[in-house]
Amino acid sequence: MRQKLAAIGAFALAIGCAHAHDGASHTGGIQTKANPAARADFDIVHTRISTEGNVATFHMAVSGKAGRSRPTATGKLAGSEVFSYVWPTSIDPYEVGFEHGAGILAMAVTAHPDFDDTPLYDENGDGRRDNDGNLWHSHWVVLKPNEACGPGALGVVDIPEGRKPRLPKTWPGLPLLLDSPGWSPTLEAGTVEVKVPFDDIGIVTAGGFDGVTAGLRVNASVHAPLLCVVDVFKIASGNLGLPGKANL
Repeated sequence: MRQKLAAIGAFALAIGCAHAHDGASHTGGIQTKANPAARADFDIVHTRISTEGNVATFHMAVSGKAGRSRPTATGKLAGSEVFSYVWPTSIDPYEVGFEHGAGILAMAVTAHPDFDDTPLYDENGDGRRDNDGNLWHSHWVVLKPNEACGPGALGVVDIPEGRKPRLPKTWPGLPLLLDSPGWSPTLEAGTVEVKVPFDDIGIVTAGGFDGVTAGLRVNASVHAPLLCVVDVFKIASGNLGLPGKANL
């Protein structure tokens, strides 16, 4: 796991996303200096995870209006884009239903108008469960560096054809290590939050986390790698070192 994180950190530094911290008004977590040159709705200024009982609140603040931008619809899956607010963690993916050591487990709040990956839920309330991808929704994703996505780039881990790995009960059926648990995010003014229940909250408080805003893209051939990180807008820590500690 440390080698994987080191590879990701090198990627982050290579693309020039390092930012200094400042004494922002937000309490605790990772404080990040606003960048006037960045897209304001993805310009992270604060990232935090707090817990109460068995529920962890994943919180991110940006310098602009959170969720204002969404990808432009193309009408097809191949080559389509995903915008995301992401909290990479040191939690073992096994804890949420994947295999031990499958990659870097991250909570993500995403929007993508060209496909729906929450087949159990009707987020827009129109009686259909296959047309809600343009609304902000939550996922667990498992990430790894993948050279097929570009030098040092990250991708959501693919499930090879014919393989049946351990998967969460709410896995949406895509050949990816992706879960659609249905926890509704809240986007208000400059903040994004999602509340996540855990059987053992200690796995959250014992680990580390970071914050990332990013754009992903579906492969033009809709084949492995299926979903790659193609544009990192900002990294809270500057190097994806997972320095954040819950409740601090």
